[in-house]
Amino acid sequence: MFIIETYTLAVIFCVITMFAWGSWANTQKLASKNWRFELFYWDYVIGIVLFALFFALTAGSMGEGGRPFMGDLAQASNDNMWSAVLGGILFNAANILLVAAITLAGMSVAFPVGIGLALVIGVIVNYIDAPVGNSSLLFGGVALIVVAILLNANAYRKLSAQQQKVPTKGLILAVVAGLLMGLFYKYVANSMFPDFQNPIDGKLSPYTAVFLFALGILASNFVFNTVLMRKPFEGEAVSFKDYFSGTGKSHLMGILGGVIWCVGMSFSILASDKAGPAISYGLGQGATVVAALWGIYVWKEFKGAPKGVSGMLNGMLLLYIVGLGLVIAAR
Repeated sequence: MFIIETYTLAVIFCVITMFAWGSWANTQKLASKNWRFELFYWDYVIGIVLFALFFALTAGSMGEGGRPFMGDLAQASNDNMWSAVLGGILFNAANILLVAAITLAGMSVAFPVGIGLALVIGVIVNYIDAPVGNSSLLFGGVALIVVAILLNANAYRKLSAQQQKVPTKGLILAVVAGLLMGLFYKYVANSMFPDFQNPIDGKLSPYTAVFLFALGILASNFVFNTVLMRKPFEGEAVSFKDYFSGTGKSHLMGILGGVIWCVGMSFSILASDKAGPAISYGLGQGATVVAALWGIYVWKEFKGAPKGVSGMLNGMLLLYIVGLGLVIAAR
C-alpha cells in the first residue's frame, strides 16, 4: 500500500486535508436552492463510501509496504473493526448537526465554532493517546485558535443583533457538533497499527480503517438522517420520494461533496503515521480558515455587518494562521 515516508510530505497531505475539509460544504450551496440538506446528505454519504472503497482498492492495494486492503480486511479483529465503525457513527452524528448549523448560521460561523471546538478537543484527546510533538507549541497553537473562535462568535453576535435575529439554534448546533466531532478521530486512529510499514495482526491499515469508518457513517445515516427527515431542525418534513425526485445536478453535488471530504479524511489518516494523530488532526482542522474565507469573501455572509466586525474577522483569521503554524512546528 502507498505509505507517506517523510514529515514534509505528511504536512503537505494535511494541508490538502485542510482545503478539502474547508471546501466540501460549498457543494451544498451549488445544489438546487430548494434542495434540503437532509436530502443532500444522502448523496454526500454515498460519495464518502465510494471514494473510501476506490482508494482502498487502488492506493491501499499497491506497493510493498504495509498490508493490501483485502488481506487486511480478512484478518482484522472485531474490536478494531468496531472501533473504526464507531468513529464513523460519532462523526456522522456530529456532521449532520454541523450541516444543519451551516444551513441556519452560515459557513463563516458554523465552521469556526463547530470545527474550532472539535480541533481543541481532538488535539487534546489524540495527544493523550499518542503524545507526539512539542506540547508547548501544540497547545499554544490551540490556545490561539480558541481566541479566534471567541472573536468569530462575537462577530456573529453583532451581525445578528443588527439584523434582529437570534442565532441561538444555529450556534447551539455548531457547539454540539464540535463536541462530538472532537472524539471520532481517536477511534479510527486506535484501530490501526501505529507503524504503517509494519502490520500487526488484528490491527487495520489506514485504508481499511477509513473504509470501515465510511461504512459506520452509511449504517448510522439510516437512523440519524431518517429521523431528521421526519423531524427537521427547520422547515417541513421530507421523504425518500423527495430524494428520488431531485435533479441530477443536486445528486452529483452531494456525491462530489462526500468525495472531497473523504479525500481529506484519507490524507489525514495517512499523514498521522509521520506527523502523529494530534498534529495530523489539528492541522487538517485548519479547514476552518478555508471555510471562513469562502463564507466571508465568496458567499458574502457578513455583507453589511456593523462597524468593528471586519476587524474581528481579520483578527480571527490571523490567530488561526499563527495557531496552525505553531501546530506544524510542534513536530
